[in-house]
Amino acid sequence: MAVSTCPKAFSSSSSFECRSDPDFTGFPCHEKPASARFRMRVDPSASARGSHGLSSLILRFPPNFVRQLSTKARRNCSNIGVAQIVAASWSNNSSSGVPAVPAASAATTAAVPVAPVEEGASGDDVVVPGNGGLPPVDEGFPALKESSFLSSDGSLTIHAGERLGRGIVTDAITTPVVNTSAYFFKKTADLIDFKEKRAVSFEYGRYGNPTTVVAEEKISALEGAESTMIVASGMCASTLLFMALVPAGGHIVTTTDCYRKTRIFIETILPKMGISATVIDPADVGALEAALDKNKVSLFFTESPTNPFLRCVDIELVSKLCHSKGALVCIDGTFATPINQKALALGADLVVHSATKYIGGHNDVLAGCISGPLKLISEIRNLHHIMGGALNPNAAYLIIRGMKTLHLRVQQQNSTASRMAEILEAHPKVAHVYYPGLKSHPEHELAKRQMTGFGGVVSFDIDGDLHTTIKFVDALKIPYIAPSFGGCESIVDQPAIMSYWDLSESERLKYGIKDNLVRFSFGVEDFEDVKKDILQALDFYALS
Repeated sequence: MAVSTCPKAFSSSSSFECRSDPDFTGFPCHEKPASARFRMRVDPSASARGSHGLSSLILRFPPNFVRQLSTKARRNCSNIGVAQIVAASWSNNSSSGVPAVPAASAATTAAVPVAPVEEGASGDDVVVPGNGGLPPVDEGFPALKESSFLSSDGSLTIHAGERLGRGIVTDAITTPVVNTSAYFFKKTADLIDFKEKRAVSFEYGRYGNPTTVVAEEKISALEGAESTMIVASGMCASTLLFMALVPAGGHIVTTTDCYRKTRIFIETILPKMGISATVIDPADVGALEAALDKNKVSLFFTESPTNPFLRCVDIELVSKLCHSKGALVCIDGTFATPINQKALALGADLVVHSATKYIGGHNDVLAGCISGPLKLISEIRNLHHIMGGALNPNAAYLIIRGMKTLHLRVQQQNSTASRMAEILEAHPKVAHVYYPGLKSHPEHELAKRQMTGFGGVVSFDIDGDLHTTIKFVDALKIPYIAPSFGGCESIVDQPAIMSYWDLSESERLKYGIKDNLVRFSFGVEDFEDVKKDILQALDFYALS
């Protein structure tokens, strides 16, 4: 969470006081405190060595420090930790009598550390003088990688963005919800410094929120991404991405099997902007190569696994093909989760999630997110600031809370889904099972290479028609009949009815949606209870 340019926030003679709560003895931290309280001197050469040690430290603030600074610390929400660095520098300079430097006279070169910060007239506001060698606010700040002592996704889901430093000054273990629609400036000079990019700040609720930043940092850590933008829904994330990155008259490539609302947007809304699309089978690499040769493709967008047939795309291969032609690759990894699949590490430029599903994980919040390089995320964020779709900070808190059990939930869901897929495939009343963990799946070997788990959703065809399938679904006692997936509660739906009922049977078949198709999202209930329920429902419809 700390900022890689943080040594520039101090003069070479500055020092600050830290406290170290845990004893990280035995962990490969870059810097370990010799005692519970110590003084640490930061010199400009530290930037060359890296600043990873700071990310495991908690900065001690003066008692009268106004939390206004931290809630205004980052306008574009990439990394808010700079506020804590500035605050620590200010507290030392104030107590040691170091004279403050007016913001208006703090012009420095990129090679010169930031001068001491200015204390406001009443001692309750802090401004970063000059640009201090930091990039402009709209370009964001490069984030430090998480400390090496957190080696697993399970630890990152709990601590990333919080234990490793967050921009809200508090001793609370949990991240506070900052409910505000706007952020104030102490005086007009501070506003001008912000507008002229000599100071970093939040400004308006649509542009960012400290609680939301924590959720973004947590997702970035899991995805190994430089930056993440979190928005009001998964569809908001996808549509913003299309509009921000595909120029008018551009061309995209997507796959046949996908979320229906995404397909509707591609087929009906993008053409109004002069954007055309080629639709290919998820495994048809030849069709992708032909589309890249025939068109000036801006973006290849696909789910992996796909909805509802859980097809898998060779992310590494398609990324190489697309990049050779100058096209970006975005993977919707909602069905995989960041626990089971690392799309960015496989070569994709961007990964998008409906955070409503596994990431939130409790069927109680809507959200979407996009992760990737800061440059691309900033382009999308600029459009997001215009279009709206900001995530409510209360919803951001639910995402943060949900993510802390993500690895535990996904482990249980992976296990239950894999075991039930094998049972269903062997059952005489089930015609076919779609699950990448099965050897019968067309991309099983690919899924084993690029995924560490196969997800908690299993789709299957009942041996029957629309009405016998309805009888099976209605006989189930544990799962809810509902849209969505990935939550603690199991959910079941019949896609022909839930998602495609407005189309005729023949029109549904064009998308492969048969009347006897069932999509089952396994929750975290006990496996034996779920198995017993499904088997009794299969017996019930067979006897009726």
